[in-house]
Amino acid sequence: MPRPTDTIAALATPAGTAALAVIRVSGPDTPQLARDLFGNAPPPRVMRHADYRECDGALLDDVLVTFFAGPHSYSGEDSLEISGHGNPFIAQKILEDLYARGCRPAEPGEFTQRAFLNGRMDLSQAEAVMDLIHARSERALAAANQQLRGALGRRMTVLVDTLLGVLARVEAYIDFPEEDLPAEDRESVAQTLQRLAVETDRLLATSHYGELLRDGIKTVIIGAPNAGKSSLLNRLVGHERAIVSAEPGTTRDFIEERLIVGAHALRLIDTAGLNPAPATLEKLGIEKTFERIAEADLLLLVLDATQPAPPLSPPLLARIGNKTTLVVLNKTDLLSGSSPTKTPAGLKVVRVSALTGAGWEDLTAAITEQADAFQPEIGDELVAINARHAQALARAREGLGSARNKVTANEPVELLASDLRGVLEAFGEISGKIDNERMLDQLFATFCIGK
Repeated sequence: MPRPTDTIAALATPAGTAALAVIRVSGPDTPQLARDLFGNAPPPRVMRHADYRECDGALLDDVLVTFFAGPHSYSGEDSLEISGHGNPFIAQKILEDLYARGCRPAEPGEFTQRAFLNGRMDLSQAEAVMDLIHARSERALAAANQQLRGALGRRMTVLVDTLLGVLARVEAYIDFPEEDLPAEDRESVAQTLQRLAVETDRLLATSHYGELLRDGIKTVIIGAPNAGKSSLLNRLVGHERAIVSAEPGTTRDFIEERLIVGAHALRLIDTAGLNPAPATLEKLGIEKTFERIAEADLLLLVLDATQPAPPLSPPLLARIGNKTTLVVLNKTDLLSGSSPTKTPAGLKVVRVSALTGAGWEDLTAAITEQADAFQPEIGDELVAINARHAQALARAREGLGSARNKVTANEPVELLASDLRGVLEAFGEISGKIDNERMLDQLFATFCIGK
């Protein structure tokens, strides 16, 4: 990705017909560009009404213009935002005119990359911009907002500062080879490394929760044929997504839908019924059901309240025992007395009718409670790291373990210092303190144009 030495322009709103289209400009030529276009640069952060005229003087659009003086702008550079009518033809004509005046098209994520390079945000905050754009639930939005405001960066600053204190102490003995790290210092270093390892593990524990926030909680509906799994899916998503029939075994393959329950996004998957004596085609569907169970975060085990509970196979029982499972006792509207179904011991049970909607508030409350339990306890701030953070923290944890072993074994301080520098580099990758140009280009290339 090119470095920020030129002026870039891009559409900052989605392409297509809309009420408005916003075009963003950033770079050293922005003030002169504003003067050429509008007579003079508007006062910073003051929106101004103006005509947009092409290079040949032809009127192109009636726009609102806002100038942001660097470094107090999103990118940290002099920037301009032009808000015009949301006709794609007009937006493209404005961009073509800006390119003719010396701007170049922005690369994906280049505005945010410039914000990072200009010190407006650390790398974890830059990544939070994309999380904020793609958040599909209240909890995902809250996590993205807290990370954008530096929640992870502040924790990493504490870890880095603590580690630098240890490394400075260790390297002091490298400068004086006739000295050895005394026992009391070794004990202090070991204790500090242990505290760093505990905090690293706490952050790593949020990795899976981060996946759930970004991708949705994979919720798999399982049960015997004709227990009402597809009816449950239809009731949850609010429309007839799956075929419902009195004939058992209607669902042969899995069906996936996304929805919001409470503050959480769910990936809801309806599966083939667990028939103990399936036909050939049905058997293939059941094999896929077990594959989905293995990948699930949450299982909804649907039982027919009017029938005795079917026997659960040992493989299914084993998988249920390793998963968060909620028993949904369906068809309660058909009961005249107590249910003949005996539910598995130790699992939370919710009584519902997918047909009438009875018990629906209890079901959504139970799903929300189970989803809330996925969030690790890590303090007041909501921290949920991504896969890149997890890889860096895993390397840091390995390095801290190796360093503690060297302290315990009284190995040379040069070897200990080498491990600690590796940990420092891993920590630095999270906030972007390590200048890895290839990694930065790869990361920002996943952003959308205009951001």
